[in-house]
Amino acid sequence: MARSLGAFGNNDEDDDLAHQCGWGIKQKGTPSNISYAYFISLYRPLSREPNNRHLQIQSSDTDTQERLLLPSTSLETEYLILALLLPLSSILHRENHYMAACLTLPWALFSLLFLLLPLAKSQQGGGGGLYFPGFKYAAANISLAGIAKIQPANGLLELTNHTSRLLGHAFYSSPLRLKTSPNGSALSFSTCFVFSIVPEYAKLGGHGLAFALSPSPNPAALPSQYLGLLNSSDMGNFSNHLFAVEFDTVQDFEFGDINDNHIGIDINSLASNKSTAAAYYADDGSGKVDLNLKSGKPNFAWIDYDSRSTVVNVTVSPNSTKPSKPILSYKVDLTPILDEYMYVGFSASTGLLASSHYVLGWSFAIGGGGSRALDLSSLPLLPGPKKNHRSALAIGLSVSAVFVLILAIATVFYLVRKMRNADPIEDWELDIGPHRFSYRELKRATNGFKGKELLGAGGFGQVYRGTLVNSGAEIAVKRISHESKQGLREFVSEISTIGRLRHRNIVQLLGWCRRRGDLLLVYEFMPNGSLDKFLFDGDLKKTPTLSWPQRFHIIKGVASGLLYLHEGYEQVVIHRDVKASNVLLDAEMNGRLGDFGLARLYDHGSNPSTTRVVGTLGYLAPELSRTGKADALSDVYAFGAFLLETVCGRRPIEPKAPAEELVLMDWAWERYREGRVLDVVDSKMEGQFDEREVLMVLKLGLLCSNSKPHQRPSMRLVMRYLDGEAEVPESARAQEALEAERGRIEFEDFINSFASSSFEKMGSSDPSFVMPVSANSPPSFPYGYAGHTR
Repeated sequence: MARSLGAFGNNDEDDDLAHQCGWGIKQKGTPSNISYAYFISLYRPLSREPNNRHLQIQSSDTDTQERLLLPSTSLETEYLILALLLPLSSILHRENHYMAACLTLPWALFSLLFLLLPLAKSQQGGGGGLYFPGFKYAAANISLAGIAKIQPANGLLELTNHTSRLLGHAFYSSPLRLKTSPNGSALSFSTCFVFSIVPEYAKLGGHGLAFALSPSPNPAALPSQYLGLLNSSDMGNFSNHLFAVEFDTVQDFEFGDINDNHIGIDINSLASNKSTAAAYYADDGSGKVDLNLKSGKPNFAWIDYDSRSTVVNVTVSPNSTKPSKPILSYKVDLTPILDEYMYVGFSASTGLLASSHYVLGWSFAIGGGGSRALDLSSLPLLPGPKKNHRSALAIGLSVSAVFVLILAIATVFYLVRKMRNADPIEDWELDIGPHRFSYRELKRATNGFKGKELLGAGGFGQVYRGTLVNSGAEIAVKRISHESKQGLREFVSEISTIGRLRHRNIVQLLGWCRRRGDLLLVYEFMPNGSLDKFLFDGDLKKTPTLSWPQRFHIIKGVASGLLYLHEGYEQVVIHRDVKASNVLLDAEMNGRLGDFGLARLYDHGSNPSTTRVVGTLGYLAPELSRTGKADALSDVYAFGAFLLETVCGRRPIEPKAPAEELVLMDWAWERYREGRVLDVVDSKMEGQFDEREVLMVLKLGLLCSNSKPHQRPSMRLVMRYLDGEAEVPESARAQEALEAERGRIEFEDFINSFASSSFEKMGSSDPSFVMPVSANSPPSFPYGYAGHTR
């Protein structure tokens, strides 16, 4: 039977819409105008149901309806559809009713499919909606970076494989609009995806993957615990504009992870704003059910953000039915976090241990509607377990005894060579932490520890400049020779504790490596070297003079870092060697406190137990010669000496200076008593400084250098002085203490005390390439343990 096309949804609103477009109808509810049926049946779903668009055609002689489901389309695509249908409707409008009656439903469906076939292949929806039931034909729409790839056979998205310390990115190639305007509010969004984490070793995760909204499809990030999202220098920066939901299989204590199988919501940092153990709520009332992220099986995840309630909900399940209750909810307004346009996708990384991270399917929608559901049966299959080739190998070996002999010799040779160069992990090293680099990785980073990469050398080893091959991050590698195995174990344990320090004004220890009794420490690379080079180097052409605003900024940064060591960490950290040569400058000339080779830790409220006097003359508090116990106030004394040398541009002890200027602290005290303390200010600044700030810093330096420990301020009070929240009191020091200190220090000690600045450049363009002038002037060693007697 021939079936004519009737109007879809006959109502006044449809009639008005048709008349506005110039499409007249003779009688409402009749099939007299096929163009009206085409227009209304197509336009209404497109305009009112952006996330479930379909073309619905109703028979005139039956109550049945037939639907043609179409993918979500953009506004431009809607215009294209209407433009293609308009000529056809105009022709039909001029024909009689008989022609409309003879137009059969199969012909109509065929014509529409012909017009919409190219659009049906598109996987981008209107308003940023995406639908990927596999990625076999999505190569043009997905931007891949790192080791991420789409398996051509079945369209499985593989973010990482079983290779250590690598990352993979997969973002939609075009940014999506997630805010109403640059200064507008964030839009609601919803996503659903199916993922699988297959560890190299059962029950041992290789970090994890994250769904991310990022301003860049290829962020400059690190693998391992950073999940390919951030690096050590931009952790917590508001300018990151990063929102992510992590599915983590490694417990990283530095980020406060709750366990090695958790889900977390991350904003501009890998320290989750809120996290929970991986689980889901069963709808049958049985409560919470644990979910093993490392099972190697597919898991469904839903992430929904409601802009009206400003709540992010995360839901997971081992099957396609979405639980009614989310496992993780967090109230946060994403408006200040997101840019107007953001890249949407996934990031994953591996560490010392590795896992393969897969995404089987993905849908994403912007607006109030939910993302499109995924059917596991239509998604790509995960790769099966590796085949066992032992039986085939046994057959092959039995064929020829000669081949067996050759193979055995080659195997023995390979194993011997591998054992010789191996970096074995002992049981006690598992407690040290996840930052263990392989020796091969550091050797490649430093070009085989060649001399041209050498930054400095000292009694404990050498420091080399390097670049990690996988991430491109610049590092400084300290190579320390250490023969005692028991001592090495204690040494590494102590370094691990200090390596957990995290502060913007402290040089971060990124990791370590142990090989044949040698210990290699990996630090952030500071391109501008140490502060003493700018203060004491006489060659103004190579090292420009620091302005007063730069010096004051560096002083406040070092004070902030020292306050963190004393009060901000879980234990009190005594640096014991605060001085200009141990202050490193990053690319923005921010002061970073380094060289923790002499540092010691003790619990808050307890007394330090060490009784060895270590440090550098000129910075040692006078009470150390009596008690031998360093504490926070002895660090404050050294900080006072640091303040004076930064303002005055000279070392605390200057052998070539006139007698009255030999000891900087005494000279500054004398000028302070005479009311001429500004005479000690560095002449290289040529008087271009804020006298009020300079006077305040000089007074604070003298106050911190008080010979009586109880009269020195704490670092918290020092920060208040520097921030202008409190006035520095007038300083005073007992003259007898000054004379007693002079009597304890011999002139020869002064000659041997300038431990950081007696350097000459040696044929390197790198500003931190230095060598000592003589044996009596130990080198500056900002990255580690060299230059001091333990």
